[in-house]
Amino acid sequence: MVTVVTRDGSLLGADIGGIAVFKGIPYAAPPVGPNRFLPPRPVTPWEGVRDALSYGPTAPKGPYPSPFDEIIPEVGIPGEDCLNLNVWTPDRTGRLPVMVWLHGGSFTNGSGAVPLYDGSRFARDGVVCVTVNYRLGVDGFLHLGPGDTANLGLLDQLAALRWVQENVTAFGGDPGKVTVFGESAGAMSIGALLAAPRAAGLFRRAILQSGAAHHILRPDTARGLGHHLAGLLGTAPTREALAAVPLDRLVQAAEELRSAVAATPDPVLWGEAAMNLMPFEPVVDGDLLPLPPIEAIAAGAGSDVDILIGTNSDEFRLFLVPTGLLDVLGHPHLRAAAAGYGLDPDEAVAVYLVDNPDATPGELLSALTTDWFYRLPAIRLAEARAGQRGSTYLYEFGWRPPTFDGRIGACHTAEIPFVFDNLGDPAVLPLLGVDPPQGLADVMHGAWVSFATDGRPGWAEYDPEERITMHFDTVPEVRTDPRARQRSLWDGHR
Repeated sequence: MVTVVTRDGSLLGADIGGIAVFKGIPYAAPPVGPNRFLPPRPVTPWEGVRDALSYGPTAPKGPYPSPFDEIIPEVGIPGEDCLNLNVWTPDRTGRLPVMVWLHGGSFTNGSGAVPLYDGSRFARDGVVCVTVNYRLGVDGFLHLGPGDTANLGLLDQLAALRWVQENVTAFGGDPGKVTVFGESAGAMSIGALLAAPRAAGLFRRAILQSGAAHHILRPDTARGLGHHLAGLLGTAPTREALAAVPLDRLVQAAEELRSAVAATPDPVLWGEAAMNLMPFEPVVDGDLLPLPPIEAIAAGAGSDVDILIGTNSDEFRLFLVPTGLLDVLGHPHLRAAAAGYGLDPDEAVAVYLVDNPDATPGELLSALTTDWFYRLPAIRLAEARAGQRGSTYLYEFGWRPPTFDGRIGACHTAEIPFVFDNLGDPAVLPLLGVDPPQGLADVMHGAWVSFATDGRPGWAEYDPEERITMHFDTVPEVRTDPRARQRSLWDGHR
């Protein structure tokens, strides 16, 4: 057993093979009772030594729908004290680089307690690793209009990063060498934090996996979604009325809202959420986020932060292959999606057929949507940072597992076990299959450690003209952007 002393009190952790592990550390007060729907409040200090031997409660959420509940690892731990984090450290006397993980889950699912996010391998390689829980769904990202505080989940993330600044030296970390990294909603959160003035100085570097700085809601859109949620519950659209709704019913209504948006993705009804398909996202509220994040970043916000950003080659196949939709969606769906993204359907289909002449409409739709939702935002973020002080690096994850008859591709979330070097976790089997390539994990995990340590992942910085990208596959290699035709198609869009 090992102990550390933080600003709030002493903690008892475990020594596991020379790695000190502390779990369930509160970084803010429980967001319940008088703290419900408020920005995170300070922790009440404790006397004596507090156990930090097991993961703490996770934010309220529903399960992933089938079949994703069998593919994406999820953990739900009941309890009110859900604003907590976990730390892995190899040396409590050092000044080591720090990596803070923000999980994904469409802003409605996930937690820092997922075993796949075990930070032991980062600690093994000289990094203090921190994983964070933050509020989700209604409690984290609902906005009801003027006078209502938006972005509570982002405020939680900021509180966790401030906790790191104030406490990580006790765990052997250097508060001046903090890298925040995340995937999907976690990466989109980082895109928002890069644009938030209140985040200045809280992290030196950022890694954005399958998410950038584009997925946001305007205040009127968020207000309309919040009022629709209240209508589903039969309550007034106020925080007081929602606080009186039983938690399980509130979570259920949030799922009903997501289903309604997905079933009828009409911009007249749902605004930009009709394209993002996420009714809970960061809101450009004029306070925490004065501007849409990509606009603020292009204007210089976060310009001193080094970033590493990338996507997976076949992101959207995660949502189409396991569900069987890849073989069901036809040309009308493909053409409607292209038109919805602002493209000429005839031109778009022709361009995507050049590289995939035998592709089905579902396969083309997957490629098109992968570009719109993930790849183009990553490239646009890299381009927006051209000439700024911080360095920018681009990557693409391209390894395709044999599962689902090899059709799942390098899909959304597939890179995470490689980043954490946790290929031995049983949770990887449904998606990655047996014996995924450890050599690829060695290279990819090593690049993340190198970037957090000295800001250099191992290849050249991104240049809008040369378009250098590290492609992580069975044989990783540096490439220039190979899809110039698709890129030209999207000029002026996204």
